[in-house]
Amino acid sequence: MIMAQSVNHRDLGPHLPGTSSPEAKRRVERAVHDEQLTAQVFLALLLVHLPPGKILMSVDRTTWEHGDAPLNLLVLGAVVHGFTIPLVWVALDHTGNSDTRARMWLVLRLLEALPARRWKGLVADREFIGAEWFRFLRRKGIRRAIRIRKDTVLDELSADEWFGELQPGQFRMIAERTTVFGESMRVVATRSPAGDLVIIATDFHVWETWQLYKLRWTIESTFGSQKSRGFDLERTGVTDPRRLERLFGLVTLAWLACLRVGVWRHEAKPIRVLAHGRKAMSVVRYGSEELRHVLRWVPKRISEILHVLICPFPALGQPETEVVSY
Repeated sequence: MIMAQSVNHRDLGPHLPGTSSPEAKRRVERAVHDEQLTAQVFLALLLVHLPPGKILMSVDRTTWEHGDAPLNLLVLGAVVHGFTIPLVWVALDHTGNSDTRARMWLVLRLLEALPARRWKGLVADREFIGAEWFRFLRRKGIRRAIRIRKDTVLDELSADEWFGELQPGQFRMIAERTTVFGESMRVVATRSPAGDLVIIATDFHVWETWQLYKLRWTIESTFGSQKSRGFDLERTGVTDPRRLERLFGLVTLAWLACLRVGVWRHEAKPIRVLAHGRKAMSVVRYGSEELRHVLRWVPKRISEILHVLICPFPALGQPETEVVSY
């Protein structure tokens, strides 16, 4: 997958070693039929890469279509180095928003392996609201920073009535905790430069809330780099829910290898910053380039790369303990 930058079996086949015919190599698609590739296997392989300390979690869906078949994955993961590492996921058997039971089930699966004391909190968009959901998170000891809709009732007034006059760039909060879906929480708001009202129900302090909620977009960055900007996940012809979950797990492992090597490489040789202030490429792309180069042209460095891949990410905000020159 890393070499082909694709999940399509026709793209993967030519990269497999051996003298088998192209038709035989296309049977690589059978990997997603293997029932030994369970959610527990993927979770165990992913958890060992997490950095020490408390970790922010993010939840969202990624959707696309294959012909007339809608594909809908609910994903919960850890925010690390500008991306969200998917840890648990489920293929929904319907289009549109997830239901509360599916979200709760996903959180419980992760809590079995990663207790709430390791969670800094959970950030989520407006889809992830509701009294039962908010109450569940509190009872599990998970702090929340969740965007709510402008028609949400807060102490007998809608959120839009509380913050309707807010101008772009301004920040405001309700002075005291208020009841949000039956839970006592802080409510803070701002208006984006585009004019959208962003209202967040939170258990964090005001300024910490903004810093954490901005990291919600890291899960969108992950989906983008697994799809059109990376492994072309949307080209898959896999529509069976269980097989789709296995394929997503395999893509996540390949994607994580790129992220891990990218973070390591960036510490040694930072990504170039362009004139407009943005980096020339993402850290995932940076790692992908290095991995493909080594795998194709510099086999003597494979052991060095494998050493990186078996080490967890450094603590967030800390440099790598070992810097390798190029």
